[in-house]
Amino acid sequence: MSEDLAAAGKAVQEQLWGPMPGGGGGGFPAARLAPDFFPLVQQFAFGMFWSRDALAVKQRSLVTVSQLAALGKTDELKAHLRGALNVGWTKEELVEVLMQTAVYAGVPAAVNALGAAAEVLNPE
Repeated sequence: MSEDLAAAGKAVQEQLWGPMPGGGGGGFPAARLAPDFFPLVQQFAFGMFWSRDALAVKQRSLVTVSQLAALGKTDELKAHLRGALNVGWTKEELVEVLMQTAVYAGVPAAVNALGAAAEVLNPE
């Protein structure tokens, strides 16, 4: 079963970010420190949840962007904003979602999320 979950997770990750070496750890520094961690994330998060049929990867991507913004997890948010662009969300749609974060998570959360998004969506 874990091989099936790994394959499903890998397929989802490749939709978001293209081919990822090292069991889905990609370029994360933590992948060098804890090489066994990211294959588990690939199986659990992407293989068990992201690959479910009830929502498409594109929809799950937007859900994840909004959750990360509300939680203030800006490093992960940047990665998922890149993924969201890759699965078809536009810059304008993503900015709108991040702006709405202010209503439910507070203005500071929205400001932090938009600051992180500026690095991804408006690189200098």
